[in-house]
Amino acid sequence: MSYGPIYNPPVPFSTHFHSGVNDGTVVVVAGSIPHSADRFSVNFQCGHGDNDDIAFHFNPRFDEKLVVCNTMEHKNWGKEERKKELPFHHGQQFEIRILVTSCDYKVSVNRNHFVEYHHRLPLHRVNTLTVKGSVCLTSVETQAQGCGFPQPPFPGGHMQNPAYPPQMFPGAGCNPPPFNPGQCPPASYAIPFQTKIHGGLFPSKVIVIRGAVAAHHPQRFHINLNFCGGIAFHFNPRFKENTIVRNSKLNNSWGTEERQLPCGGLCFTPGQSFVIEIVCEHHHFRVNVNGSHVCNFNHRVSNLQQIDSLQVEGDVVLHHVQI
Repeated sequence: MSYGPIYNPPVPFSTHFHSGVNDGTVVVVAGSIPHSADRFSVNFQCGHGDNDDIAFHFNPRFDEKLVVCNTMEHKNWGKEERKKELPFHHGQQFEIRILVTSCDYKVSVNRNHFVEYHHRLPLHRVNTLTVKGSVCLTSVETQAQGCGFPQPPFPGGHMQNPAYPPQMFPGAGCNPPPFNPGQCPPASYAIPFQTKIHGGLFPSKVIVIRGAVAAHHPQRFHINLNFCGGIAFHFNPRFKENTIVRNSKLNNSWGTEERQLPCGGLCFTPGQSFVIEIVCEHHHFRVNVNGSHVCNFNHRVSNLQQIDSLQVEGDVVLHHVQI
């Protein structure tokens, strides 16, 4: 599962890993580099204090134009691993994505694989993430096993399915927003929105969509799981009809609509935020909204792996998509 992004946290920043750190855990740190920055660090710690062991210390240094990785145990630093390359730039935004495996930490910066760091301390001891130094944070998110990106995690050195809108990356055609802790609204995707589902769907796959219903007179919106032959699953809240229509479109023809809601009514409200989880199970899609089960939709497409794209359209603001 994902614990959701923490937007615009102050630095120094610290958060607890609620379910620990395991093979498959992903941490995503997005932010920008102040013009006066000299160095900052992202740390996987074995405790909350400044003197507690640090299993993985990721430390970009602008004064030396390199990145240092290291481990601190019993207040002593180990042997530094230095990469004489700095993928961060003053005044620009960045995204760091760290995938934890059974062997190492794999770090990607701005969707490009950057470095690997082999474990020196056991994963079960790691319980805290900290970010310190000269950096402005836009968001920090922890994703549990299976919620990061499809395997292999860094095909060809490039990351797939970034969990943040393209505005968050350098060179995306917009200026970095001013850093205003606790006041800046989350970035949003353009609507209509569409993205690929690399590798298709399979049982246990979870899609998470975070957003908000339009505040003024929303009519409807929909989420489609598409494949080359049509729409495998159409999830369509309709406000005037006070229901959610579920359907599929195969061979250019819509199937039988499903409208009955076990939850008793429309679970979306104009102007309010939502979290939709679409869980692919063996026989159906299970849909949860804000943590509550809303409906199931039996599969009408037998080959789940051919479902290769997600579409969102209608009267919504879209903040975050996780595939």
